[in-house]
Amino acid sequence: MSLDDVREYLEDFAWFWPGVLVSLALGLVFGRWLGRALRVPRAVATLLILGAGLIASATLTPSREALTQGAVGSGICEIDRFGPASVAELLSFGDPTFNVLLFVPLGLAIGLFPASRRMAGLVVAAVLLPFAIETIQLLATGLGRACQSSDVADNLTGLVIGLVIGVVVRRLARSSMRSDAEGTWPEA
Repeated sequence: MSLDDVREYLEDFAWFWPGVLVSLALGLVFGRWLGRALRVPRAVATLLILGAGLIASATLTPSREALTQGAVGSGICEIDRFGPASVAELLSFGDPTFNVLLFVPLGLAIGLFPASRRMAGLVVAAVLLPFAIETIQLLATGLGRACQSSDVADNLTGLVIGLVIGVVVRRLARSSMRSDAEGTWPEA
């Protein structure tokens, strides 16, 4: 996998990079406010906004073919895979890799939230998100997107990876802060 492979793959997502920039700008502008509202650090709220924006810009915007050639979705959902992608699929940059990576930032942001009902609600919403996206892609044929069960599996894989990383980082940071306050080294 080279940078050219990634660049070529992302060419189909006409609104991805503009969406990334808008999401980053929204995160920087509203991160402080959202952080206060959710009682999390500004950086976590900004990452939450950016993660949601990445997903929206890659999955809920028209494909390049829909914009340039009027291509439409089939209105049929491909039920081809329900489990995780193979290692070979993940190592060659394509739909499985992109769909996994797309959900890692959102999972990471949610994993950084303190354990609470708020975090549990965000986890539930994030788990439902891939199903909602595929339903929209199925029904909004003008987007020129394809509804696929494999996308749901890959999105959930990325979400779980991000959640695990976020929870581990949060616990390590909390342990480190507690140890610093006690004047001892954190235990491994």
